[in-house]
Amino acid sequence: MKKILIFFIIFFNYNLEVLTMENKPYHHLENGRFRNPEGSPVRDMKFNWSYKIFNEEKKKLNMNVPNEHVISKDVVIKSLKDNEDKDYIFWIGHATFVIKLGETTIITDPVFENNMGPLIFGPKRFVDPAIKLNELPNIDLFLLTHNHYDHLSTRTIQRFPYKNAKVATALNLGKYFTKNGFKDVSELDWYDQIMVNDIKITFLPAVHWSKRSLWDTNKTLWGSFLIEYKGKKLFFACDTGYGEIYKYLGQKYGPIDLTFINIGAYNFYPMAPKKDKSIYHTNPEEALNIGQDLKSKKVLGMHWGTVVLSLEPIMEPGERFKNSSNQYGYHSDDAITFKIGQLETLDNILR
Repeated sequence: MKKILIFFIIFFNYNLEVLTMENKPYHHLENGRFRNPEGSPVRDMKFNWSYKIFNEEKKKLNMNVPNEHVISKDVVIKSLKDNEDKDYIFWIGHATFVIKLGETTIITDPVFENNMGPLIFGPKRFVDPAIKLNELPNIDLFLLTHNHYDHLSTRTIQRFPYKNAKVATALNLGKYFTKNGFKDVSELDWYDQIMVNDIKITFLPAVHWSKRSLWDTNKTLWGSFLIEYKGKKLFFACDTGYGEIYKYLGQKYGPIDLTFINIGAYNFYPMAPKKDKSIYHTNPEEALNIGQDLKSKKVLGMHWGTVVLSLEPIMEPGERFKNSSNQYGYHSDDAITFKIGQLETLDNILR
C-alpha cells in the first residue's frame, strides 16, 4: 500500500510539473532561465571572445570626438528650462533619455557613471553625460530594459534623487530598486501592461540576453517598452539583434510613430567570424530593418557615440544609419541621430 501511495505521489507531481511547463510561455525555461523569442538567431560557436585581442584592436580606434557631437552644458540647461512645459525627448547619452509626455517625465536605462561596469571596472565613457544626476528634472517613471552594466547601474539607482518614481522593469530585476528605497516597482513579463497617469506601458520582447556575473546568465528577463500617449506610440527598444519577432510586433502593435533603436556595438571582428555582425546588437542597417518591420514612421538611433563596447569606428554608427535610410524606405530626416545633450520637442520630431 505504501509503495502504491508513493507511486501516485510521484506520478501526480510529475504530471503537474509537465502541465505547468506546457502552460509557460516559450521564453520561460524549465530551469528558471529565459530565452529569446522563437525563431531568433543563435550565437555562432566560432565566436571566440578575447580581452587581449579586443584591447589590442581597441587601441587602433580613432578616439577624436567631433565638437559637434556634444552640446555645451549651458545650452543643455537652458533648453531644459525653456521646454519644461512641453513634450520632449532629451538624450543624456548611450541609452539614457528623458522623455516628457504631459504630466509624466520618463527616464530610460540611466547610467551616470564614468565607467560602465562594477566599481571602477568596465569600459569608460569618452563623452560625459549631458547633465549630472542631481540636475535631472523631476522623474515620474523609471524604465529599465535589462541588467547589463551599461543599462543597469546600481550606483545610479542608489543615488537616484527621485525614489518616489514608479519603476517598470523586467522579471527578477525589482530587487535592485526595492533594496535602494524605491516603493513602487513593477516587474513585467513580455506583453504585460501597466498604466502610469495617462500613459500605457507594454513590455515587449527583444533578441538579447542578461548577465551580471558568472552565475546568473539569463536568470533575469530583458525587453522593450511600448509607450502609448494621446494616440502616439513610442517604441523604446532593448539592446537587440534582428529577429523575426519584429514582424509580429509590427503587425500587432504598429504602426509606431517613433522607435528608439540601438545602432552601435555590432563589430567584434576578428573575434567574431563576420565583420559588423552581432546577434545581440543590430548594426545600423538591421536597426532600420527593425524600424521597417515595426511600421515605424521614424527611427531614432541610440546606444552609440558614448562608450566603446565594440570595434567599429566611434562615429560610424550614426553615419551609416543616415546613409542607409533610403534602402529601408526612410528619408534621411526620418532616421534621426541626436547630439549628446540634444533636446527636441515631440511635435518637432514627429511632424
